[in-house]
Amino acid sequence: MTTTTRIRTTLFAAASATALLAGAAHAQTAPQSTEPEATQIDDVVVTGTRVPNRSRLDTLAPVDVVTQEDLQNRGTTELAAALAQSVPSLTFQRPAVVDGTDSIRPATLRGLSPDQTLVLVNGTRRHASALVNVNGSVGRGSAAVDLNTIPAGALDRVEVLRDGASAQYGSDAIAGVVNLRLRQAREGGGATVTFGQYYTTVDTARTAGRDEQDGGTLTASAWQGFGLGDEGYLTLSAEYLQRDPTNRADLDPRVTPNAVTARFGDPEVEQWTVFANAGAPLGNGWEAYGWAGYQDRDSKSAAFPRLASNVNNVAALYPNGFLPKIAVNSQDLSAAGGLRGSIGGWDADVNLVYGRNALDFRTEDSLNATYGAASPTSFDSGSLIYDQLVLGVDFSREFDVGLYAPLNVAAGLEARRETYEIQAGQPESYDRGPLGGNTALAGGAQGFPGFQPSNVVDEDRTAVGVF
Repeated sequence: MTTTTRIRTTLFAAASATALLAGAAHAQTAPQSTEPEATQIDDVVVTGTRVPNRSRLDTLAPVDVVTQEDLQNRGTTELAAALAQSVPSLTFQRPAVVDGTDSIRPATLRGLSPDQTLVLVNGTRRHASALVNVNGSVGRGSAAVDLNTIPAGALDRVEVLRDGASAQYGSDAIAGVVNLRLRQAREGGGATVTFGQYYTTVDTARTAGRDEQDGGTLTASAWQGFGLGDEGYLTLSAEYLQRDPTNRADLDPRVTPNAVTARFGDPEVEQWTVFANAGAPLGNGWEAYGWAGYQDRDSKSAAFPRLASNVNNVAALYPNGFLPKIAVNSQDLSAAGGLRGSIGGWDADVNLVYGRNALDFRTEDSLNATYGAASPTSFDSGSLIYDQLVLGVDFSREFDVGLYAPLNVAAGLEARRETYEIQAGQPESYDRGPLGGNTALAGGAQGFPGFQPSNVVDEDRTAVGVF
């Protein structure tokens, strides 16, 4: 059997609005300037250093800067996938059949666990996902940041520190740092709509061939800049994504395929995201800034199929067997606000950042074999909730000590409070029913049993660091 897969991507519509400045036209030829040509100043880098106004050329840290144009040219609307194509040391995993872990999209640096890569937004710590990876995929035992909770259209650039920075940021920066810089636009805007899908042709000995289409992905995004006062800005971004599942399990070559087959690939996803970034001067060298974002995502992935002859199948419910589905609703909220300026010769930055991620699990197209034909086929399997509140205070100042360059002194603190909660699912999702005395039958929902009362957790911790 020969399988050929091609990717078809169609750009349905792309529109952008930009502000133009028009100068007066003169009939005479302008005199040739005798001044030397201006040189382009490199991007200012704030990742991996506390020295202000340092560029990629003079920073000691190996920092890659991925611009918005770079992200657009990568042929994907997933932020993590676009970064993986732009930075060689950054990889993006696409696990499948891992009990809902495939609904979260982290990235890894230098082959280390995803929770060892620190993710910042505008230089402030981003909260992690509520999902703890307890499966066999990359990053087992970790709770990582889901990069796809931030739309690529909301970004101005991404700074990637390709070296360990635990001395500066803490132990979660052992692999490196990814700093997402949001747009700061007073005017202009843009909108894009894209669609793409996979097209697979299967040639078999028993059939003349079969064509399969999957993974159809529709993405619509837009952003717009507004002025706040004379110098302030407000940039709004929004994105909608709808993606059909993919299946890279071997296709059934029979003329009449089995009614229940495995599904191995990306989950089905529908999500919408909004983001806002704002800043305004307050006078006397001080500026107020803040950003906020929200995402609602519904994803559905498959577990392993249960054949009709399986002891845990109930023929009255599924005469041909069944393929359990793991549905995850993710609601992600983040907000930050701060002040920065100069006081007593010191550059100061004080900010407060909040983040929350809640995951609600449902097991669908399934059953609890110990309930027999009375078993539900859809279960509330419980919830995971994580939130984080971070207070950051930073001071830096340069002192001229007669050396080639001034001596930079930085000081500050970070106080972080984290809470984690596990909520139990409905009883039928985890317990044993009237037929529970038969030890050959598995209790709980097939595919993804629910969280039990013994799993319930509601804990918090506080960490304070000073430098």
